[in-house]
Amino acid sequence: MVIDHTLRTEEATTPALDAGRSTCVMIENQKFRPAAVIGPLGEPLTLESLPPSDTRRWVIRRKAEVVAAVNGGLLTIDEACERYALTLEEFAAWQRAVDRSGMPGLRVTRLQHYRDLYERQQRY
Repeated sequence: MVIDHTLRTEEATTPALDAGRSTCVMIENQKFRPAAVIGPLGEPLTLESLPPSDTRRWVIRRKAEVVAAVNGGLLTIDEACERYALTLEEFAAWQRAVDRSGMPGLRVTRLQHYRDLYERQQRY
């Protein structure tokens, strides 16, 4: 059985078969976006199910959902940063944490502790 994996865009049709292996060929200006991606807990994520754009309390699950949306192609990095008012460095830190340690890597308990300690010292 031969499966024809063909990416179709408005301008071109590109076969994605390479010497019998199924590979995905990306086209630079391709306008393809998945309707849903798999979230960090295995659930489907859509644009509607992502955290609201006015989110101020970033728990581990919400950060992981945004990282999964970007990694899956649901959002671009620029769109995620604009939508959630994040800096590129902040988002990159989330991605690094997920890559290194999974969801537990996104915990900021100790970071918050040291930041709070610094702010208290500055007041006195």
